[in-house]
Amino acid sequence: MNHTAELIMEKHHDPVGARIGMWLFLFTELLLFGGLFLLYAIYLHNHPEDFHYGSSHLNQFVGALNTIILLTSSLTMVLSVAMLQRRKENLAVLFLVLTFLLGAFFLLNKYFEWSAKISHGLYPGSDVLLSRSYGEVLFFGLYYVMTGLHALHVLIGMVVMLFLLRFVTKKRAKVAALLPADLEQFQGKRLYLADEQGRRIWESEPLGDSVREVAVVVDGVRTKEHWKANVIKFENAGLYWHLVDIIWIFLFPLFYLIAM
Repeated sequence: MNHTAELIMEKHHDPVGARIGMWLFLFTELLLFGGLFLLYAIYLHNHPEDFHYGSSHLNQFVGALNTIILLTSSLTMVLSVAMLQRRKENLAVLFLVLTFLLGAFFLLNKYFEWSAKISHGLYPGSDVLLSRSYGEVLFFGLYYVMTGLHALHVLIGMVVMLFLLRFVTKKRAKVAALLPADLEQFQGKRLYLADEQGRRIWESEPLGDSVREVAVVVDGVRTKEHWKANVIKFENAGLYWHLVDIIWIFLFPLFYLIAM
């Protein structure tokens, strides 16, 4: 009886399809940044001295600090997924919040870094930058476009984390329903729903001939399917966040270290 009710109330999720969809999305992101990296390589080959000189105006300490921040955030994201897989939701939420805060710290550093460059007139279209060589103009143009696009991806990842927090902490309600065609086999019997430990969370009176439909709303219940769905969401968000970190691993040496 319990098994039948669970089959009716659960919404099955396809983890394989969700993962394939995420990998396809990540592939399009790689194509986007791959094109920008190729453009950077061409301009670097044509203006190596100007790119090296432009890189000398960037703060290597801030770039290294942001690298450490993102690498640490990858660790906390992995731990968040691992804790949820072990059904330790409180620890999963803790590590997810830490990941969010590290992302915010990264954006804060990027804000101050950009502000410093803009205050010195080193931004696209400024008189100061236009008075410099063409190679430097290209370097700072790529710097703002590529690091800005990356920062946007960091921000998107943080928004995704807020949704994940909502999914894993919100109080859920599940609806179980039996239509007339299903009720025939249960005439004169009781229906009940049970949690994963076998404890009954709802039980009906014996069904009579007058019963045409049974619908039950159960508040605050986290079923096995809820847990599986959240794990899939966390895993996919983790893949996205790791991609954001990997992209920065390439951006850091290309812009901050070529002058060393």
